[in-house]
Amino acid sequence: MRDSVDEFLGQWAALRTDLDLDAMGTVGRLMRLSRFVGSGLKDYFAEHGMETWEFDVLATLRRTDRPLTAKELAASVMIGSAALTNRVDRLVAREFVRREAVPGNRRSLHIVLTEAGRDQVDAVIEGHVQNQRKLLSGLDQESHRELDHLLRTLLLSLGDTP
Repeated sequence: MRDSVDEFLGQWAALRTDLDLDAMGTVGRLMRLSRFVGSGLKDYFAEHGMETWEFDVLATLRRTDRPLTAKELAASVMIGSAALTNRVDRLVAREFVRREAVPGNRRSLHIVLTEAGRDQVDAVIEGHVQNQRKLLSGLDQESHRELDHLLRTLLLSLGDTP
């Protein structure tokens, strides 16, 4: 069985017989999977009036179960401080989060999940988990575990640590 990556690998192989295309195939598949998975997540959250990034920020605050500084939140959701400021502004406008002064530090603010934000996360988390299972339904349990192990190994090799 062939996928679309096989098609472009074949095109490169016909033009450049000197290239080892194994890594290109793997990375190409990871990128295409990212797009498919991203689209599946985006569609699910849109059904609930949310953007994927909104869920990411709200879920981070929910799972840590404590207010976070902007720096802590930005590191967890892997975005820059300017982008985070914009996102927090939008979530404040929706009354999902609020900013509070950090006791003893007038220069820092905590981002705090509001009751409305907590309710929003809690309303979509079970369906989100089911949607993720659906997105991985092409794999049996053993293959899923193997893929998870391989992806963790690759992430760690690229420096992804808590």
